Amino acid sequence: MPLRRRHDKLAALPRDPRADDYPMPTVPYGWYTVLRSDELRPGRVVSLHYFGRALIAFRGADGRAAVRDAHCPHYGAHLGAGGKVVDGSVECPFHGWRFGPDGQCVAAPFARRTPKVSLGGFPVREHSGLVLVHCGPGEPSWEVPEIPEAASGRFAEPIDDVCRARIHIQEMRENIVDESHFHFLHGQSEPLVQDWRSNGPFAEARGRIRRRVLGRDIDNSFDAFMYGPGVMVVRTHGPALSVTAVALTTPVDERTSEMRMLYYIRKPARFAFLTPVLKLVFGTQALGEVREELRIWDHKIHRPHPVLLPHEQGIKALRRWYAQFYPSRSAPAPAPAPPPARRGI
Repeated sequence: MPLRRRHDKLAALPRDPRADDYPMPTVPYGWYTVLRSDELRPGRVVSLHYFGRALIAFRGADGRAAVRDAHCPHYGAHLGAGGKVVDGSVECPFHGWRFGPDGQCVAAPFARRTPKVSLGGFPVREHSGLVLVHCGPGEPSWEVPEIPEAASGRFAEPIDDVCRARIHIQEMRENIVDESHFHFLHGQSEPLVQDWRSNGPFAEARGRIRRRVLGRDIDNSFDAFMYGPGVMVVRTHGPALSVTAVALTTPVDERTSEMRMLYYIRKPARFAFLTPVLKLVFGTQALGEVREELRIWDHKIHRPHPVLLPHEQGIKALRRWYAQFYPSRSAPAPAPAPPPARRGI
């Protein structure tokens, strides 16, 4: 059956209710990307919806990003639906109450005293062209390191691809350690062999990708650096092409997760003019494979105890590591420095 027809037929399948049934909480504790920096311009209020909550993002007077709950505590208006930034604070479109980047009310027209109310929100970090928020109790005990490719002139502007699926974000992450699917979906000649290491909230999977692309055999090494449940940086190196893929997985609500992929193509040292061609060829191949995975994710169910073959060890290892980010487990202790992030730059 042609691939397109198979996709259309799959999309029309009735949805099994078990596909929305996950034993783990929707939002693991950790850092998540909600925007790219250039999507949050000074003076603008951006409406967001993640973690099952309506949110807004704006920049304070000092230019720092803030991510807060969207609804005004006064009378419930959505601050992203007509709200505006005034003197570094967000102003409610209904009654003019203003809230600073820390969420505190700083002005309320006709009030004798400024009400002691605030908007809920998140700790925010901004680097590598990303606006990240931390979900979890208390202050963050670890940080996502900077991604040097985002500021390196050796890499082209990234291919930016955003997609959503009805799947838990843990299963999106399990994809990188699912050895056998690399043969069936990504053209690997045999199941992937990986070296897995973890250190507190950080983990790394190393291996090689051997596949045939456009009639040529490609043999690339890869390193997948994982920074908690929501950020993964995969670096592949080879004679023809070196790519850094930044995989950003974020819960939208109890049924839906978002995956944003940023693909940084390394410019050829002697033939930089070929970079647009490399981006086009790589993007066509990579995005097609992601869409194929998306269609599968939309209909799969979670298997707490999957029937794994002897070589399929990655999923077990990742699940053991990933469990630390759930509320039922004690919060991770302050972690040592993450693995070096500049390899291959």
